Amino acid sequence: MGVKRNIALFLGLIILLLSLPIVGAGCGLVVEESPSDVSPQMETDLPAEPSAGPPPQVDTDLPAEFDIIAETWRMLSEEYVDKDKLDAEKLSQGAVRGMIEALDDPYSAYVDPEGYQLELTSLTGKYQGIGAYIGVTDDQLIIIAPIAGSPAEKAGIKPGDKIMEINGEPSSEMSASEAALKIRGPAGTSVVLLVLHEGESDAVEVVIMRSEIELESVVAEMRGDIAYIRITQFLGSTGSDLRAALKDVIDEGATGIVLDLRDNPGGVLAAAVDVASQFLASGIVVDVVYGEDRRSSLSVKPGGIAIDLPLIVLVNNYSASASEIVAGALQDYGRAKLAGSGTFGKGSVQLIRNLRDGSALHLTAARWYTPSGRPIEGVGLTPDFLLELEDEELVDWAIDYLKSQVTAHCLLLGA
Repeated sequence: MGVKRNIALFLGLIILLLSLPIVGAGCGLVVEESPSDVSPQMETDLPAEPSAGPPPQVDTDLPAEFDIIAETWRMLSEEYVDKDKLDAEKLSQGAVRGMIEALDDPYSAYVDPEGYQLELTSLTGKYQGIGAYIGVTDDQLIIIAPIAGSPAEKAGIKPGDKIMEINGEPSSEMSASEAALKIRGPAGTSVVLLVLHEGESDAVEVVIMRSEIELESVVAEMRGDIAYIRITQFLGSTGSDLRAALKDVIDEGATGIVLDLRDNPGGVLAAAVDVASQFLASGIVVDVVYGEDRRSSLSVKPGGIAIDLPLIVLVNNYSASASEIVAGALQDYGRAKLAGSGTFGKGSVQLIRNLRDGSALHLTAARWYTPSGRPIEGVGLTPDFLLELEDEELVDWAIDYLKSQVTAHCLLLGA
């Protein structure tokens, strides 16, 4: 199927769902007001909760090419030897799954009823599993990032690790959602992963005890007079959590901010707009293009409390979707420099449609672009400072950079 760059980033090894009245756009979710002819159930990384009410009416006026589906069912029901294996529901789900797979789109997917119900259980911000973000890149199931303090992190799981097997079952044919369902499980039970650590040649078995995972999206602390703020994912509460954190560090006398978006797979678009709005005075945060003649621009919300503080943003190969929206907007306006490595490149919008049997479709419906019109899908963002530094070394570099900028600014004012 060629190179498949799928960042269907399923939070904590299961898609995190957020109940939102408007649309999302990216693998963690981007949400925006939809045009009148577009369904308000959209996401980019994470699916939105289906709207209430009856399932949509079925259009039976199908192209003639679909006649072979009915023909196949008729032949099976008349001639197949094991009639007891003819489960109409299972076969119909298989047909839908096959149609979606035939699109060869890494972001479009079919989720069966059981899987969709598991997605819906993550609405509370808690779930039981190992605590890691997973995705698929180059047809390989990988770890996007373990959640800090999670069983996955404690077991030595790192970003970029390849998951070769799950409980002895090869992962080569699994989607991220299928893998998530197999890895997730009750707290106190274990899962065995065959993992190929990045840079290693031999895979190792890792036994991980599942536990309850609580999701925290904003972590802030003072490093001297510089505020270090890490956003791990974009949840519905991230905007308000960030504003509260900014108020605290400003009260403590912060002279600059390091915003760390590394290993952040994305999330709710509304949260991405809220985050960017804390650092921008005005302008467009992101453009969502549904087709040649349909476009929706999401603007900065007024009232940001950190629009003047010196800022630098840290990114890496696993910064995706909503992370790229925030970083791209800040870079486009010259509000902040980006430092680290190139970002993932997730710039598409998925439509979430629930089907009448309780299953769901994730369908790519649009692409999004930075304020200056830069495409992100398959390209990503290039940092202003391409650095090979990792972990705390990059944070230390960013702090030193901000201090130099603050000093230069003070000298300029003194002149």
